[in-house]
Amino acid sequence: MHRYHLLALTMMVSMNIWAQRVDTLLNIYSAGPIDFSVPVPDGNYRVSVTLGSKKRAAQTVVRAESRRHYVDEVATKKGQFQTVTFVVNKHEPTIDGDRLVKLKPREQDYKNWDSALNLQFCGPAPAVQRITIEPDTTVTTLFLCGNSTVVDQEQEPWSSWGQMITRWFDDRVAVANYAESGLSATTFLAQLRLDKILSQLRPGDYVICEFGHNDEKEHRPGDGAWYSYSRNLKIFVDRVREKGGHIIFATPTARRFFNDDQQTLRHTHGDYPEAMRTVARREHVPYIELNGMTHTFYEALGFEGSKQALVHYPANTFPDQPQPLADNTHFNPYGAWEVAKMIVMGLKQTGCPLADHLRADWHDFDPAHPDNPAEFVWHPSGRALLTKPDGN
Repeated sequence: MHRYHLLALTMMVSMNIWAQRVDTLLNIYSAGPIDFSVPVPDGNYRVSVTLGSKKRAAQTVVRAESRRHYVDEVATKKGQFQTVTFVVNKHEPTIDGDRLVKLKPREQDYKNWDSALNLQFCGPAPAVQRITIEPDTTVTTLFLCGNSTVVDQEQEPWSSWGQMITRWFDDRVAVANYAESGLSATTFLAQLRLDKILSQLRPGDYVICEFGHNDEKEHRPGDGAWYSYSRNLKIFVDRVREKGGHIIFATPTARRFFNDDQQTLRHTHGDYPEAMRTVARREHVPYIELNGMTHTFYEALGFEGSKQALVHYPANTFPDQPQPLADNTHFNPYGAWEVAKMIVMGLKQTGCPLADHLRADWHDFDPAHPDNPAEFVWHPSGRALLTKPDGN
C-alpha cells in the first residue's frame, strides 16, 4: 500500500489561507491501494481526481475517510484519463474551546476523526494522475446519527449504509457521518456528537437519525421505547430545528432472525419502531420505513440467501480466521449497498429535496426485488479486522 501526505500544507492550514486550492500532480499507479492525505480544517471539500496512467491501463475505485464509497471502478486505457468530482466532509473531535466529542477507544485512530482529509484509490489496478482539493461552503450537508448499521466501518468485511450512500449523491451534497457502533440515542447525546453536528450545521442542512438496536437494551429506571427513547428523539428534533436544520427519522434496520418456518422474519425491536413513528407523526418529522424495507429485503433473499447481506463467512475466508463468522445484524458491503438504496428510496418517498441531487445513473429500488448478490462487485480497501463491532 502506498501512502502520500502533503506535509507542506500544514503550514497553509496554520496560516488560515485555505481559500487556496490544492492541485497536486501525482502520476501514481500501483498493484495495491494508494492512500493520500492532507491536513485541513473541518468542513466540506470539493475533490476532483483525474484517474488513469500514461504507462498502463488502469481500473480504479475511489473512496475517502473511513471507506466512504464515492466512485465505482473506472477503467482507463493506457494514456487515457477520466476526471471525477465529489464532495467530502472532514471532521475531528474538537467542538469549541475544551469541548470534544467523547470518542470510543476504537475510534481514536479512525480516519473519520483525524486532522486530515483522506482519499484512497483501490481496485484491480489503481492509478491516479492529479488531485485537486478546495473548500466548498455552498453544498448541502447531510449529517448521519446512529449505530453500527450507520457508521463508516473502518475495516473489511464490515460495512454500513452510511458509507455507501455517498455513492448516490452528486457534488451538491456532502455526507457527514457521526454514527458509531454500540450507540443509542442516549449515548450519542452524552458523547456530545449532536453538539458537534450543531457546531457545523447550517440552515437548510439535513440530519438523519437511526436508533433502536441499542436503546432496547437499556434497562435503567425511565428507559424504554415510550419514555427515554421518545424523549431523546424529541431532543434531536428540537435542537436540529432550532439551528435551522431539517430532521428525518429512519426506523431501525431489522435483524436477520427468521421464525421456525425459515420463511418469515421475526420482529426483534419491540415497541421501538412504533415509538419512532409516533414521535415522527406528532412532531411532523418525515420518516423512512427502514425497518419494514429491511424486513422485506431479508425475506426476499430467503433464509440462506440473506446471509449474503451480512457478515456470514466460512472459516478461512480471511487470514487468521479459523472460525466461521455468523453475524445477523452487521452488514457486509453488499448488504450495506442495498440498505443505502433503501434510504435513498425513503428520501424520494418522503419528498425530500435531497433526492433532487441523485446521480444520473440512479435507478429506483424495490427491496422485494433486491440486486443479485452474485453480481455485486466490491474491491477491498486493504484493511481487515475480524472483531465484531459493538452492539447487536
